[in-house]
Amino acid sequence: MESPSPNRAPRRLENERIAVSLGQPPTPHSSKEKSAAVTSMGLRVLVLLAVQNSSKNLLLRFVMKERPQFLTSAAVIGSEFTKLTLSLIYILFVEKRPPGSIAQYFRDDYKNTILVAVPASAYNLQTSLEYIALANLDAAMFSVLVQAKLLFTATFAYIVLRKKLKYVQVISLVLLTVGVMLCNMKFNAQGIQGDKDTFKGICATLGIAISSGFASVYTEKVIKASRATSPVSGAYSLAYTQVQLAVMSLVTIGIYAIIHDFRAIISYGLFHNFNLGAFLTVLNSAIGGLIVASVLKYADSILKGYATAVSVVMTGVLSMVLFGTELHTVYFMGIVNVVVAVLLYNGKNLDGLVC
Repeated sequence: MESPSPNRAPRRLENERIAVSLGQPPTPHSSKEKSAAVTSMGLRVLVLLAVQNSSKNLLLRFVMKERPQFLTSAAVIGSEFTKLTLSLIYILFVEKRPPGSIAQYFRDDYKNTILVAVPASAYNLQTSLEYIALANLDAAMFSVLVQAKLLFTATFAYIVLRKKLKYVQVISLVLLTVGVMLCNMKFNAQGIQGDKDTFKGICATLGIAISSGFASVYTEKVIKASRATSPVSGAYSLAYTQVQLAVMSLVTIGIYAIIHDFRAIISYGLFHNFNLGAFLTVLNSAIGGLIVASVLKYADSILKGYATAVSVVMTGVLSMVLFGTELHTVYFMGIVNVVVAVLLYNGKNLDGLVC
């Protein structure tokens, strides 16, 4: 019998960290993984993940509901620059590594640095679309609809990776689809209603879901295969990976800003109309993203599924309390479907319960 490679687990963890850093859901996993009891640390991580996800959506909605006229590319640049700065500070002053180690990392892992440009671009697109989506949708609807990324991830995984879904995951995706449809039905005295702004927000959110699904499968097929033979595997901390991701994100969003927003930047400046709320969204996205990536080692897929479910419920309730969002019975029927779907999709060893 072939003995397992001692580097397999660290490499898998590092690749999962990359995926989470880019805001990607997990691809369909194997049922052979062992379940572990939730520890006190795991519970703290669950709360942290749920609060971060919920607060990000609520803060973005609070800032964007008045539709401030600042460049979304500026917000993405600010977020990635903050991540880069904090990661560099961590390497130089906490790990006390020399600046040359960063250059050495890029030399050793130059192939992956180029490959990372694709998921980094997808992440930039997702972040930009979040501003558009939450300018046109309430946080409760957005938090549910964005879970469609599970559906697109599973679809891309089947087409590109030929990964077959387990029975329970098929059931979860059906529940997810029904739940999202129910949550997006709005009622008034005349019945179901909709408007152009809502449609724009829904399209932006679905764009996030599609981009996330594609980036997740791309990372699985291309980057993970390349990183398995990379000399940096296991030799550097997560901070180096964050620097790599931030640099490539800045390159790609910089190119986009020059092409799309060049006139506005020249006329008014990159951060024109940036207010306190906009700066808070940048800090929340940057710091929250780094924290989530750093605690990934304490969270398996089940725990992340619970955190997602809790954040969906929390966002809906807090949106109703803070913004007066009207949540009808049909919405709560939908949210139950979505929560169950997320838990089933991320569950382990559940196929045996399906007849």
